[in-house]
Order: sequence, then C-alpha cells, then structure tokens
Amino acid sequence: MRIVILANADIGLYKFRRELIERLVREHEVTALIPCGEFTQALRGLGLRVEEFEFNRRGTDPLADIRQLMRYKRALKRLAPDAVLTYTVKPNIYGGMAARSLKIPFLANVTGLGTALENGGPLSHITRFLYKRGLRGARRVFFQNRSNMEAFRSLGIFRGECTLLPGSGVNTQEYAFSPYPDGPGTRFLFVGRLMRDKGIYELLEAVQRLHAEDPSVTCDIVGWSEEGEIPGLDEAVRSGAVRMHGRQPGALEYYRACSCAVLPSYHEGMANVNLEASSCGRPVITTDVPGCRETADDGVTGFIIPAGDAEALYKAMRRFSKLSAAERARMGAAAREKAVREFDRAAVVEAYMRELDSLKAGRGPEGV
Repeated sequence: MRIVILANADIGLYKFRRELIERLVREHEVTALIPCGEFTQALRGLGLRVEEFEFNRRGTDPLADIRQLMRYKRALKRLAPDAVLTYTVKPNIYGGMAARSLKIPFLANVTGLGTALENGGPLSHITRFLYKRGLRGARRVFFQNRSNMEAFRSLGIFRGECTLLPGSGVNTQEYAFSPYPDGPGTRFLFVGRLMRDKGIYELLEAVQRLHAEDPSVTCDIVGWSEEGEIPGLDEAVRSGAVRMHGRQPGALEYYRACSCAVLPSYHEGMANVNLEASSCGRPVITTDVPGCRETADDGVTGFIIPAGDAEALYKAMRRFSKLSAAERARMGAAAREKAVREFDRAAVVEAYMRELDSLKAGRGPEGV
C-alpha cells in the first residue's frame, strides 16, 4: 500500500510515532508531508519519504487555510495513496477534506481538543464546523482520551467509527525502569513548553515557596518559552530554586535524575511526559484534567491536583518532599507498572496496523 502521513511537525512524528513509522515502512511505501525541522533527517533514516509542507499551525487566516487545503489536494492527487493518516487539528481538518474529495480512505488522530474548541467564543463555532467537515467520511478516528471522544460525539462533530488509544503510548523499553536515585534533597522535573496552559506560573510559585523553606528542594526545567519572557523565571533561577536546561532532543537522562515529574497542565490529549517519567519509574504530580488524570493514580503513582491552583500544587509538592526514600521508591515502582500495563506504545501500533490490514483486504472498518 501507498500511505501518506499529514502532521504539523517532524518532532511529534519522530518522538511519539517512530515505532509506527518503523512498522509501516517495512510493509508499505510511506510519505510524510510535514514542515521540516531538526528531526527530518532522523525520520528519513527510518526509511520514511519526507516532503516539505509548510503552514502556520496557529494561524487563523482563512485564505491561508484554503491554500493549505488546495495544496493538500494537489499533493494527494499526485501521490495517489491508498490511505492517509492525519494528526493534529489542521491536518485532520484540511487533510481530511482533501482526502475525502479524492475518495481516499483516511484515519484521523485527535491529539487534543485544541485551544479554539476549549476556549469557546466565535472561533470555537468555526472550528467545530470545520472539524465536522474535515472528519466527515473518515474511516476511523483515533482519540487519545475518553473525554475528547465524548466531546466530539456530544458536539456532533463525529459519530462514526472511533477507537480510544492510550494516548501516543510510551516505548517502555526505551524509557526503561531506572533505580530510584538515592541522593539528598528533592529534584522535581518539568518537561515541556513554558506557557500558561502548561501551568508554568503555578509551578514557579510553588517551587520558590518550597525552596525558601528547604533549599534542598529544586526543580529542573527542560523546555522553552512560546510566550516570550516568563514572569518570575529569572528570579527562580537566581534563587537556585530552578535550573534551566532549555530545549533538549530528549529528556531520558533528566527523568532518571529526578525525584518526581510535575506537569500542572490545563489540558492535554495525553500527557506524554507523564508517561515517559512513569515508565522510567518516577512518580508524577499532575492535574485533574483529561489527558493528565489518566496518567496517574492519586496517592499510588503520584498526586493529582486541580488545574490552575498554585496552593494545591505547593501542598502536593511539599507532601512529596516529606516522603521517605522507601515511600518514593514504591510510588515510582507503581508508576512503572501502570505505564507498562496501560500505556505501552505497542498497543497503538497494533491498532493502526489492524485498521490498515482491514483496508488492504477490502473490508469495512476493523471490528464492523
């Protein structure tokens, strides 16, 4: 089969879908239309054909979006694939419209609702309308958490064949269990973009309070800002409460060195950093929102707190910092067991392969 993948960045394909791509290229001819970046050569090294496809993933210019749709149609007509796989909002919408217009079967993956749908207002209604048109005719839509799937159904966006995946899953062999660190103090870890919706402001407030009370409590931050200067960050670094490591190609060494990962996010499709940390045997403190709450068992593999609540975050981090080494290690071991049991990426790969095998055999959607 000829398969085309549409996504908004090379980093997501390589970091979260590498195992699927490796499996696909062994059995099919696979091309990705994506904005090229630092992971493009690595993707090509897997045997994936990559064609540059630039677009503004956050832009709201309707003319630019129409041009994106037409460029997708021209590319798909030229490549003539047997199936199209789409990821993230704009590829799902405009790639879906293009594939349907050319009568090409397509599988969409909803990695999160997106800020436009979640924030309400006129843009939410427009996005809902576009998503409904984009997913019309999809052979199957994969969702990364149940809340998103139910929202799409209740809003009337898509009521066709759906599959609930364990997020993007985690490679539990790559993110292997690492013995719990026995050093002094408590090293929290935040991995991700530094932005309000990731809870960075609450994190900075909480960790500075803790560090003032106990200087052995610190937080490593692996990430970069998409919102310019982050208030309070420089002060936190100067005080020693925070160590900044900037954008990194991977965070495995940081997971191994930390005591506990922290992600106080407002919303996620499925929090990959929580899965990676858990797979390494590290507890997680995260929020009670879809895409985060599923990744931890409160009081067993970590702690779950309300989103946007700096006081609750402070109390959870303080509570963790008071745990004994044995209690922390038990929590980390439970986190690893949960990651292996519920989030192994092999299940995601198999879900895609079953659907593609069904398509190749000329059957309806798998399970129908």
